[in-house]
Amino acid sequence: MIWKPHVTVAAVLEQDGKYLLVEEETDEGIRFNQPAGHLERLEALTDAVAREALEETGYHFVPEYLVGIYNWRHPGKDITYLRFAFGGRIIGHEPERPLDKGIIGPRWLSFDEVRALEDRHRSPMILRCVEDLRAGRRYPLDLITHYK
Repeated sequence: MIWKPHVTVAAVLEQDGKYLLVEEETDEGIRFNQPAGHLERLEALTDAVAREALEETGYHFVPEYLVGIYNWRHPGKDITYLRFAFGGRIIGHEPERPLDKGIIGPRWLSFDEVRALEDRHRSPMILRCVEDLRAGRRYPLDLITHYK
C-alpha cells in the first residue's frame, strides 16, 4: 500500500489587525480554519490557494509570499496533512457569491479572538500560521517551482 499525505493550501491574511478565518460545518461540529483546501490535479499551489480563498470567502486573494509549510497528522484519523500557507493581499470581494458547501461564512477576528477559539480550530496549524505571519515569516514564492 502506498501512503500519501493530503496536500493542502491555506490563505493567511491580516487586514487592519484582524485575521481572516472561515467558520464551517465539519464532522466534528462547527470549526474555524483559514480559507484552505486540497490541491487539485495539475494545479499550481498558488492557483489552488487563490481558488480556495474565493470559494470559501468570496474574496479574490493574490498570494505574494509563503508563510510556511506544515506537516500535521490528525490524531483521530490516519491522515497526514502537508499544508502550504500563503500570505498576500485581497484585490476584490464578491459578497453575494455562493460559498462552498459547509462554509458558514468568513470571519475577521483579532489575534486574541483567534487564540480564544483555539479549541474550535480544525487543527493546530491555524494558530501556528497566524503566529508565523505575526512573527514576520515571509518566504519568496520562487522557492516553489511548478512544472506544467
